[in-house]
Amino acid sequence: MSPLLLLLRVSLLQSWRRLCSVREQSSLLTAIIVLFIGGYIVMAFGLFHRGLKFIGVFPGIGELLIERLLFLLFAFLFVLLLFSNLVIGYSNFFRNRETAALLTLPVPAQTVFRWKFLESTLLASWAFLFLIAPLLGAYGMWRNVPWHFYGLTVVLVGLFIVLPAVFGAWSAVNLARFLDRRAFQVAALVAAGVFFFVVKYYLRPEQVDEESLETRVLAVLDRLLAKTRFAQFPFLPSYWLSASVQQWAEGARAAAGFFVLVLLSHVLFFGALAFTRMGHLFYDATSVVHSRASVFGQWEWFRHWQDRRRQFHYRAGVLEVLFRLLPLRADVRALMVKDVRMFWRDTTQWGQSLVLFGLLGVYILNLRHFTSQISSDFWLHLISYLNLAACSLNLATLTTRFVFPQFSLEGKRLWIVGRAPRGLPRVVRTKFLLVTGASLVVTLGMIALSCHMLRMPFERTAYFAGAITVMTLTLNALALGIGVLYPNLREDNPSKIVSGFGGTFALVMSFLYIVASVLLLAWGSPWRWNRDLRDPPVLSCFAGFVALSIALGYVPLKLALRRLRNFEH
Repeated sequence: MSPLLLLLRVSLLQSWRRLCSVREQSSLLTAIIVLFIGGYIVMAFGLFHRGLKFIGVFPGIGELLIERLLFLLFAFLFVLLLFSNLVIGYSNFFRNRETAALLTLPVPAQTVFRWKFLESTLLASWAFLFLIAPLLGAYGMWRNVPWHFYGLTVVLVGLFIVLPAVFGAWSAVNLARFLDRRAFQVAALVAAGVFFFVVKYYLRPEQVDEESLETRVLAVLDRLLAKTRFAQFPFLPSYWLSASVQQWAEGARAAAGFFVLVLLSHVLFFGALAFTRMGHLFYDATSVVHSRASVFGQWEWFRHWQDRRRQFHYRAGVLEVLFRLLPLRADVRALMVKDVRMFWRDTTQWGQSLVLFGLLGVYILNLRHFTSQISSDFWLHLISYLNLAACSLNLATLTTRFVFPQFSLEGKRLWIVGRAPRGLPRVVRTKFLLVTGASLVVTLGMIALSCHMLRMPFERTAYFAGAITVMTLTLNALALGIGVLYPNLREDNPSKIVSGFGGTFALVMSFLYIVASVLLLAWGSPWRWNRDLRDPPVLSCFAGFVALSIALGYVPLKLALRRLRNFEH
């Protein structure tokens, strides 16, 4: 058996055993997760189908809008997949203990690269597959396509995810050869900022004259869609996927087959290059990464080498100086500084947060243009609570992705932390204090900025700020508590930790809590009933929201702290 097939077999056996171990978990929790996944697929399919039907009824322009939306969706998803593969590939190739261990074995470097490439592609693309499946199913039902359309889309999506994976892996290997870790982080932040402002400038709304709107509808529509023409650039892989899907649905099998062959030829060509020629580049990049010091570290060594010759000297960094401004004990500050540095050194974690904050920034910037045309109180009320749901869902994504694995990431170092005078319960409380403070800065900023964009009065802004504060405390406590109750101390990759049973359960419970909380707050809104906060409908809904928050926040964290008192390292 070849080494690659052996690695695949071992990974499949491990995955199968993890799946079988789910039987040992609570049947109720497993049923909740299964029902949530099935409910998401059904709900997403229904929303996509109703949305396509609503747009398609517009005479003359409905199909044009749907076609352009598909091109835009796949174009943006291609960019997001490329960035996700770059970040995950960099961490999986050069910051992974399994990769370092495999390179010491009598296994060719090309085989190690192939295995980590397949693993990175799966980790970076599973969410894309989970998102796009209901949409393509709804599109096929709306078009009344034959059965073979769904088989074709499975093949096309499988081919499509290979190209951003290859380009992302190639970019990660070449960047690692020429940039150290800190320079790579700075370059990624600068690139993300430039991309954000370019998108903001390019997608700014067009000013349309009302007279021309009444007389020349097609000309105005052409102006509005002019900014989306980049998605129809024929050399983009997203264009080949979108064109083949639409041509096949319309019955133009020859044109669809042409784009399928174009996509297949590029996948075979670049995939063959990655599987046969990237091993030596990967090995050279690994040698460079693990044999050089940081550029900033070399400069610091050059400046302080005389002091270090005389005596041991530790100079306080920027984080220490900043945390000294907070009224905290020295041991609490030290643990917080350690967690922040571990987060910053893990490219996978902060790199994926750039994508999330970029999408959120584009959403907030477009709120002002979206609501400028709405004057109805009903729609403003609805949009305000949808905005609360969007901010809280973004918070749930952050807590599940970054807060849940905090305890598991201690890994084999957990016994050192547990033997410290603080003890594991106080360590978890410190982690909760850190993540809650960071989350409040993000969520309160989001809700204040979005309420300002929606032109809400101060009392409504304060109301939503209070609601998001309670939800922040609950979601952080829920994610951290479940992370302690269902740890994975053998894994150092946060993506794999989150993909387990505990991470899925934390995500499900977070989403269910958000849906229930937003419904309670919207139903008991004082502006909906035109009453005071002390009225029974308003007070009962708010009391239910507080009780639900305590049940899903305080209880898991309390159980986790109780378990840590008898935790064996």
